[in-house]
Amino acid sequence: MANTTKKALEVSLKKLLKEKPFDKITIADLTGDCGISRMTFYYHFQDIYELAEWVCIEDGRQALKDKKTYDTWQEGMIQVFEAVLENKPFIANIYRSVDKAKIENYLYKLSYQLIADVVDEKCAGDNLSETDKQFIADFYKYGFVGIMLDWVDKGMKDDYHKIVEQLSITLRGNIANSIHNFESEM
Repeated sequence: MANTTKKALEVSLKKLLKEKPFDKITIADLTGDCGISRMTFYYHFQDIYELAEWVCIEDGRQALKDKKTYDTWQEGMIQVFEAVLENKPFIANIYRSVDKAKIENYLYKLSYQLIADVVDEKCAGDNLSETDKQFIADFYKYGFVGIMLDWVDKGMKDDYHKIVEQLSITLRGNIANSIHNFESEM
């Protein structure tokens, strides 16, 4: 039941964002659109910003399903770009209206998990510390997020397949090399 209500609020938020800017949407607009009470809204979310963050995380989680291995991370990144593009009015409106740090945090969480899973896979059987694994994942997540934010900032017009291809070329062998370099220092 809780997930159904959250999904209804997600649909309402995306619908309303096509009609007006994020900072003009009220909780009354949302609850009226999906037919729930204000108390029900507050049972699930503290405010509209928390709802927007939840929507972004859910969209990202759906986009990355089962695409977090070394062999599939490129597919996962393509699906993240596709999810952003599919929700262009939502993302563009949020991007213009919400503190950029909130968008960055969402993308950092999403990218970190994708890369951390790849790093863990490549470290299987190695003695690399969790701190070193986290550092490697953090390093690459900042690159991913910077590229994604640049693409969003430019209106999502560039071919994201080309961007992911360029990321793939840039990263080819680098995560394994980073792991090797850390192990050499032990």
